[in-house]
Amino acid sequence: MDQKNIIELVKKLRAEMGLGIMEIKAALEEAEGDEKRAKEILKEKGFKKAESKTERETNQGRVATYTHSTGKIGVMVELLCETDFVAKNEDFLALTRDLCLQVAAMNPETVEELLKQEFIKDSSKTIDEMVKALIAKFGENMKINRFARFEI
Repeated sequence: MDQKNIIELVKKLRAEMGLGIMEIKAALEEAEGDEKRAKEILKEKGFKKAESKTERETNQGRVATYTHSTGKIGVMVELLCETDFVAKNEDFLALTRDLCLQVAAMNPETVEELLKQEFIKDSSKTIDEMVKALIAKFGENMKINRFARFEI
């Protein structure tokens, strides 16, 4: 694979996954230029990275809310992280909004059940995979601490 193609794939994967250039380049080299395989490699490494951070304290985060257009369903989700810097990041905020939509649509009973669910906007991912992907991206522990769903 020529250098120009590698650079283009690195740019594409960086925009898509938000990971470091060298990490993406190494995965592409390991996958011999196969984009799909490189994504799998990055995902595996990200999950390993996420697992190593689970013991770290999460004292920052956000409480997000969502009210359905009918006004008959409301949701609050508490997503925790290690630093206020990450809690203010647009990707973190987007995840909190997506979690609210997920809880409103799927009505899970527990955080564990929520984590196992397929994401409503992309069934190829689970909620757990989405959280772990963000952990890998920021290098911080994150967890869904609690949620509440109200329905009339």
